[in-house]
Amino acid sequence: MRRLVTSLVVSLMVGMLLVACGDSTATTAPAPTTAAATTAAATATTAAAATTAAGTATTAAATTAAGTATTAATTTSAATTAAVKQNITLTLIASQGWIKDPEQALGKKFEEQTGIHIDYQIIPADQYFNVLKTRLNSGQGPDIFGGQTGAGQLASDYNVEKNAVDLSNEPWVKTEDPISVNETTVNGKVYGLTVWDTKGGTFVVNYNKQIFQQLGLSVPKTYAEFKAICDKILAAGITPIYEPIADGWHHVLWFPHQGPRWEENTPGLKDLLNTNKTTFADNKDALTTLQQMQEMYTNGYFGGNALSDTGDQTEAKLSSGKFAMNLNTLNEPAAIVKAYPDQKLENWGYFPMPLDDNQIVAVNPGGPSKFIYSGSKHIDAAKQYLAFLTQPDNLQYLLDNEPTFSALNFQGVKDKFNTEQKNFFTTYPKTGTVYQASITYVNAQWFDMGKDMVAMFSGGMQPLDVLKKIDQRRATAAKTANDPAWK
Repeated sequence: MRRLVTSLVVSLMVGMLLVACGDSTATTAPAPTTAAATTAAATATTAAAATTAAGTATTAAATTAAGTATTAATTTSAATTAAVKQNITLTLIASQGWIKDPEQALGKKFEEQTGIHIDYQIIPADQYFNVLKTRLNSGQGPDIFGGQTGAGQLASDYNVEKNAVDLSNEPWVKTEDPISVNETTVNGKVYGLTVWDTKGGTFVVNYNKQIFQQLGLSVPKTYAEFKAICDKILAAGITPIYEPIADGWHHVLWFPHQGPRWEENTPGLKDLLNTNKTTFADNKDALTTLQQMQEMYTNGYFGGNALSDTGDQTEAKLSSGKFAMNLNTLNEPAAIVKAYPDQKLENWGYFPMPLDDNQIVAVNPGGPSKFIYSGSKHIDAAKQYLAFLTQPDNLQYLLDNEPTFSALNFQGVKDKFNTEQKNFFTTYPKTGTVYQASITYVNAQWFDMGKDMVAMFSGGMQPLDVLKKIDQRRATAAKTANDPAWK
């Protein structure tokens, strides 16, 4: 009997080792599995030596012990796997239009992989900056916040040295376009991540080629030519330009995007404005731009409902054939085709904003960017999300699935510029930086400028009054920021 028991025990131990080796979950966590099997085997051996029970009892004990070992191994492995995912929610706030649908899809994928949930909170554009500023000033910032980049703005508008985390050592900094990196850098430290179409996102005049051909129109090179074109389009019963003024921000674009032209006529203007050695009200080109904007509205070039028109109707309006032009990005035709498949990309062309006889393409090297709040309790998780977004496959997915993007500002991402876009870059090689990115204390007053311009359109203010208000707000912001140039 003792020999029989001893044989059974040996068989039990071998069987248990085979069970443990054959369990795939045990392989994931070998150390805990081995410990569980050894303990079970020792228990079985002691029981067998002490008992004179029949072989069936011993076999039952062996089966129970083996089951215990397998269960212990499986439980330990499951616990190890569960520990990989984190039960964290990151709050991300951004202005309307800054978070694209493909990014939110990537956010779900990120959560599946990490357990980290992204709570996207989208704020109306005309409220965003005030909401963000209130939260930052109260010490209740979100884990990640969006912000427009540009010279002086990071310090004056967002105070990133206090409110944001230094991201200089993150690996994606080396693959992001250096120009974009520079736009999120303050005193040598990188504070933001910009994933944006900084080239295809350039605002230019999109025009309907079919309408131009039917009316015998050519692309204008001066404001006088542009005005003559608009008059002919109006005479044909078509509204020249779709301008969604009701959004509060879009019509403002016509002003600071003329900055490169002003700089061309007054070399060094940017530095003079940033050092408080001149003002917008003193610049004749800035005044000319506003006067021409006022004339465009008064002459009916924006149509009779411009003050109530909204951006979400842009594709519908342009596809209708009732509007000939729209100030938009190089990617707008793709958005039109996506919304209305009967439309064709090749039916749309581009030219620079011709106010003040401009022929320079105004480029914004930055764009909506992401900053990690310095007071966040989940800084490492937030860094993990930014790193996830910048993985090559995820960047390509974002570009391929976002119709309003043609390229991204990262190495290794294949662009999707069409022939017309490439022709535009060839035809208009001269570029300059938009003034909301290069002039301090401008971008933060964007919606205030928009309100003043509406008052100008309605006759309540004159162009020079608008410029003076811009200068006054700049001076107030500069003094609040203790800018030495304003002391």
